[in-house]
Amino acid sequence: MSMVEYILAAALGVALAAAVGLRVFLPLLLVALAGRYGMFELTPTFAWLATLPAIGMLAVATVAEIAAYYVPGVDNVLDALAAPLAIAAGTLVVAVPLGDLPPVLKWTAAVIAGGGAAGITHGLTSLLRAKSTLATGGIANPLVATGELGGALILSIVALLMPVVAVLLALVGIIWLCRRLLRKRRQGAT
Repeated sequence: MSMVEYILAAALGVALAAAVGLRVFLPLLLVALAGRYGMFELTPTFAWLATLPAIGMLAVATVAEIAAYYVPGVDNVLDALAAPLAIAAGTLVVAVPLGDLPPVLKWTAAVIAGGGAAGITHGLTSLLRAKSTLATGGIANPLVATGELGGALILSIVALLMPVVAVLLALVGIIWLCRRLLRKRRQGAT
């Protein structure tokens, strides 16, 4: 791979990791489907993602995760349980496109960039959901869940088509969410 290809691969992975922070299984399912249908090249190490059993399990997990976020109370519990899964999946989606990079470099970059991006995104949306629960008694949480689902879907698709644009989109989203949470915090302090 050339330097440009590594940069694009890293951008793809980081954008997917940010999407994983919103919904753990949806970005993985889209990567698996893209690999299955030849839209995304998987290295032999990750070829298992494009197998029918893996796609089937990811599809079931995706539907279950999406449904669970619409159940009051379950959504907040799922946020806590999904944090380590998001970090692990974020690490994986960065490692997948890095292909033949030496393992020490690939996995170090994957843990730092992928786990970090997924962890930050997941943490921020968990804070948003907690604030929504406190402010509305959970009534507005389905709106948060819909926003997260839409964000994960759009970010994953854009990442697969235009990785650099997706990273910029993820950064804009993270900055917007941080500003929104800080504004709410300041309003609560006054």
